[in-house]
Amino acid sequence: MSSASVQSPDDRISHSDALAYWNSVSPTVNGMLGGYPQISRIDLRGSANFLAKLRRQCTPHDTQRTLGRGVDCGAGIGRVTMGFLSKVCDIVDVVEPVEKFAMEVKSAKMIGNGLLGEIYVTGLEDWKPEKKYDVIWNQWCLGHLTDKQLVAYFKRCSKTLTNEGWIVVKENMCTNTDKADAFDIVDNSVTRTDIKLREIFEEAGLLLVKTELQLGFPKELYPVRFYALRPRNS
Repeated sequence: MSSASVQSPDDRISHSDALAYWNSVSPTVNGMLGGYPQISRIDLRGSANFLAKLRRQCTPHDTQRTLGRGVDCGAGIGRVTMGFLSKVCDIVDVVEPVEKFAMEVKSAKMIGNGLLGEIYVTGLEDWKPEKKYDVIWNQWCLGHLTDKQLVAYFKRCSKTLTNEGWIVVKENMCTNTDKADAFDIVDNSVTRTDIKLREIFEEAGLLLVKTELQLGFPKELYPVRFYALRPRNS
């Protein structure tokens, strides 16, 4: 078999199969977190701490004031929108391809003072952002995009950041001993290696500003890493 005919993990991604899977999942925290609802508080706290450290690192941000507008990409039922982004942004938009999840967001109550903005019921591969964002938050969703789609997505997002804005990625890290990405046949997604993600960031013209691991998750789960990114030419 020639190297050209070898199928890469992201070649197996099917958006229709992924949508079918997520439409079969209950619109609950347990459903969103794959049977690990107990990690939600740790997850939200870790995200808040990461963003706070990022803002302190990147002057001239005033860490006491809220950010203007953020967007929760692949938001599900709005767990991150309500429990974290509403506390740090004045307005939070939502991008979510599963309509029943998006409707849960629409009826949800924000924990912070931030207001719910636009709700875009579409996949990230098709979303074309039109507003300016201080933070574009991507968590546990980018594995549903092929490598090529992810590069194009990041390029679109880069054009809609404010001058001091960030793209934040929070994703599982593949730990295969062969250092290859892993395809999950259940939810039709790819778990990428740290090396692969960094290659994609580079191809998309993004500069890695800060990265660290999420702490406190059960050891049987994949490690989870944060990446804060900005366009190289900003």
